[in-house]
Amino acid sequence: MKYVYRIYQLFVALPVTIIATIVTALTVVAGCAIGSGHFWGYYPGRWWSKIITRIFLLPVTVEGRENIEPGHSYVFVANHQGAFDIFLIYGYLGRNFKWMMKRQIGKIPFVGFACRAAHHIFVDKRGPSKVKETYSQARKTLQSGMSLVVFPEGARTFTGHMGFFKKGAFMLADELQLPVVPLTINGSFRVMPRTRDCKWVLWHPLRLTIHQPIYPIGQGQQNVQAVMMQSYDSVMSALDAEYQGYEKNPDQ
Repeated sequence: MKYVYRIYQLFVALPVTIIATIVTALTVVAGCAIGSGHFWGYYPGRWWSKIITRIFLLPVTVEGRENIEPGHSYVFVANHQGAFDIFLIYGYLGRNFKWMMKRQIGKIPFVGFACRAAHHIFVDKRGPSKVKETYSQARKTLQSGMSLVVFPEGARTFTGHMGFFKKGAFMLADELQLPVVPLTINGSFRVMPRTRDCKWVLWHPLRLTIHQPIYPIGQGQQNVQAVMMQSYDSVMSALDAEYQGYEKNPDQ
């Protein structure tokens, strides 16, 4: 079955993915230019993500959608298992949001252009002024009522285990007194970890767990630390047993 799946990927899934990516990117750019950036910056990407998970025949399970309320602004924080994290969250979270993403993604053909048009936020660490600009953009996004999705590890895992969380997303939530919603991703590491980028996709079910929101208990460093630790524990609690426990990520 492994080789049948590879043949299917080569002649069906890969061509559909390339075409869908180009069409989606052009749709986002055109839609954001003439219409609502909130609509066109989200829905085409959501459909694109669902097409890709389905064309690769990957079963998706979502748990905990009842934990998030319509019309509420959240800071979503997730573990970062692999490339398919993007498709799982974009396609199945069920909430309009903006990404905080690595600056390097802006260099990907079509994808980077569409992300800029949709006003997703590129994390730029090339100096204090760039970092300040990144957080200013994120702050404006949240103040407008939009939600934000962040990978607080800042890098994909090499082993499937979690590294440590960085404070940035939690400081934003603290400043604006917004709830943080932890997300646990399972399966993406098996499908395509970073050590196998641009190689064959391996079939494995994907699961997204949406935990209960964590509301601020005050404001300041103590609240930041408390929410960050609780979020970390929540994400870890729903990880598959073989990936439980912290492991150092040399890319953090």
